[in-house]
Amino acid sequence: MARIRSSAAPLVLLLLVLAFTPALLAQNVSTSPEGLTFHGFIDTTAFLQNQNFTFGNGQNAEWPVPPQFRTDRWFLDGDVRNPRMTLGFNGPKLENGIKLNATLEGDFFSAFNGTSTFSNAQPTPRLRLAYIDMVFGSTTVRVGQAWSPLFGVVASSYSHIAFPLGYGGTGDVGWRQPGIFVYHDLNPSAKLTLAVFRNVWNAPAADPTTSLSAGPASTLPQIEGRIDFTGKKGTNSWGTYFVGHLDRKDLSGPNNKFAANDSLTGWAAEFGGTFTAGAFSLKGNIYAGKAIGQQFATLNQFCACKEIGAWIQPGFNINKKWSAYLFAGEGKPKKDDVIATVSGTTAARVKNVTVVPSLMYNNGPYGFNVEWLHDRLTTAVHSGAETNTNGDQFAASVIFKF
Repeated sequence: MARIRSSAAPLVLLLLVLAFTPALLAQNVSTSPEGLTFHGFIDTTAFLQNQNFTFGNGQNAEWPVPPQFRTDRWFLDGDVRNPRMTLGFNGPKLENGIKLNATLEGDFFSAFNGTSTFSNAQPTPRLRLAYIDMVFGSTTVRVGQAWSPLFGVVASSYSHIAFPLGYGGTGDVGWRQPGIFVYHDLNPSAKLTLAVFRNVWNAPAADPTTSLSAGPASTLPQIEGRIDFTGKKGTNSWGTYFVGHLDRKDLSGPNNKFAANDSLTGWAAEFGGTFTAGAFSLKGNIYAGKAIGQQFATLNQFCACKEIGAWIQPGFNINKKWSAYLFAGEGKPKKDDVIATVSGTTAARVKNVTVVPSLMYNNGPYGFNVEWLHDRLTTAVHSGAETNTNGDQFAASVIFKF
């Protein structure tokens, strides 16, 4: 093979680039006249725990799993499942004036890739959101998988993002399902949201992973309505919202002629919001409901149980980069309702309390967060006897937003 003299190498390289450029450009795909945006964040956490947690340890820990660890309790680990990627398609405007947009979002909380020693370094991607927006002036119709209106304000944390502080355990509820969501701006400070979306339920004789489930068998969707109000005066700003939820389940599922009057109605009402005054901030929500385990409520229990939950998180900006927060919340299903669903020594979750002090640093797209999560879960058996399980997590997280 003939060798190319070093003096001629730059010329040959230029000719190769020019030769292949048309082919490379031909492979570019334009999704729309407006284009595509790609954003998200990378987040990594080191954590020290003394108890196993639901829904897992690390970035998705919410409340401790009984029984209580007694000896040699502490373990140190790391977690990188929070990173999120969002594709935003800024679509065209049709001849009838409708503006089209779309969103596709995912993270890495699906599962670990296998069960080997190396599996926890190979988390599996999962779909979070996938919807199309049709914008008619002040009204947006969203079709696809999106958050239910019941999912309101979220506590500040870089260690718990996909699974926010208090999620499912102390008042933070709501889940994402395929459906139709309508958002309408009533005026610059008020917005109305109406939604109908997939109905699901986990119950005996019904498979919640398929359409042969208690939710779809009712032939009714979940229905929610929400109204938001916002305001600002000087350096003070506030936002508040009210949500109502209604659904019905057919507990025996489809194709069961022997079951009668086995329907179960679920309902919920929620109020929440945020407030900022200078360096001080406050956020939180409170809700009451019945039979809404499918909305990450009732401490992740599917029963005909009444419940109440609430959380609050005051914060203070120490300076332009450092902030301090204190999260506190409680979730409390009605004890008699929950233990009626269990028998013998099987334990039901009847109360949960979470307290989280934290310190956060922000500098442009970079952030750092240290926090201590302390949680006490109360369980009870059918006789009414209660047991407390405590868990602690010390977490340090670094985030880069793009």
